[in-house]
Amino acid sequence: MLFLVAALLLLGVVMGTVAHAPLSFTVATAVAVAAWLAVFGLRERRARRRRTSTH
Repeated sequence: MLFLVAALLLLGVVMGTVAHAPLSFTVATAVAVAAWLAVFGLRERRARRRRTSTH
């Protein structure tokens, strides 16, 4: 429960920062985060396939 409260507080701080940032900065940051998440997802998928095929 405490983790949820901390996560919501952090989300509020980040959203408040985004509201005051220029649109170009917000879009560039969003693209960078999306790319990082895509790379992370692909690496996790490959790791799971390797684990299941070797066992």
